[in-house]
Amino acid sequence: MISKSQIKLITSLQQKKYRTKTGLFVAEGKKIISEFLDEKWELHSLFSTKEDLFYNQSPQLITEEELSRISFLKTPNTALAVFKIHEHKFHKKKGLTMALDAVRDPGNLGTIIRLCDWFGVTQLVCSTDTTDCFNPKVVQASMGSLTRVALQYTDLKTFLSGSVLPILGAFMEGKNVYKTPLPKEVVLVMGNEANGISPEIEELVTTKISIPRFGNLQKTESLNVATATAILLSEFVRR
Repeated sequence: MISKSQIKLITSLQQKKYRTKTGLFVAEGKKIISEFLDEKWELHSLFSTKEDLFYNQSPQLITEEELSRISFLKTPNTALAVFKIHEHKFHKKKGLTMALDAVRDPGNLGTIIRLCDWFGVTQLVCSTDTTDCFNPKVVQASMGSLTRVALQYTDLKTFLSGSVLPILGAFMEGKNVYKTPLPKEVVLVMGNEANGISPEIEELVTTKISIPRFGNLQKTESLNVATATAILLSEFVRR
């Protein structure tokens, strides 16, 4: 049986201020929880409706009704874990570094983290107004890739100003990415869902790139930021 204090703690972790205060976050579902366990993230508590779901871990058994009370999902997924927030180690490295300018949607951020993992980008720089990577929706959308991609939240203008690498930014009016030389050592900036890259960051971009529209009517206004990230990363890796 789950206690009232446990329910109160878990439900509070939906809010960033309580994640910051406690240093804890929530992950749900066998696959995602297993990813964090395999990467040795420190486990605070584990709840499951099944006893033998995880190797070498004994969860606190709860009913499906109790799981639905603590789950952040519309359809609870057998297990929920609370982990301690792990501070990502960020190193200077060769290759492509992703940077996000005020990406606010948790689903987009989670998907971008997963894309970075898929395409071998191990570091992701986020502006301080980009959504928190330990938001439950980000954790779910990243599908465990949060364990393999290091995120750094920082003043993006300061970070880019100090970079010696070329800075490429995604814009509607940029150069065709399929016809533009793409450096191997580069910072790729993606902007806010509604407003794109902010003017102060735009000033620091050395090359503006875009994904051309191929539809006959040319009426599609824009691409979702996560979709655009997938296309651009694919092109960078293909080269």
